[in-house]
Amino acid sequence: MDAFSRRITGWSIDVRQDTDLVVNALAMAITRRSPAPHSTILHSDHGTQYTSWAFGKRLRDAGLLVSMGTVGDCYDNSMMESFWGTMQLELLDTRTWRTRKELASAIFEWLECWYNPYRRHSSIGMYSPITFEGLNLPSDSRE
Repeated sequence: MDAFSRRITGWSIDVRQDTDLVVNALAMAITRRSPAPHSTILHSDHGTQYTSWAFGKRLRDAGLLVSMGTVGDCYDNSMMESFWGTMQLELLDTRTWRTRKELASAIFEWLECWYNPYRRHSSIGMYSPITFEGLNLPSDSRE
């Protein structure tokens, strides 16, 4: 999630929540955003997938700066926790998913056809993430 606009920039779905899952999501975000080296901070928790050598190497290769909160701190990642709660309520709990492929398609549609382009957020002036990114804001407002 881009903390500036609340846009989901990278995501992945798999059988396990492992290093490959987060490396794939990170690769998508890097491809979509093309961050300038040493200009973007990636914040995560201390899960083993985020502290793995492969994830760290992918971050370094992209020139991303790393941030991790303190162990057991539920507040430092509240933006993503709120997102997960929203997705649970608005999508995952709405029905029973017969296959992983069906779920993956529904997640794609919810993220790319609803959440990013249309879902409004009070923290960004009741704009959707994509609309908010398109506003002509002063460059220092992104800091």
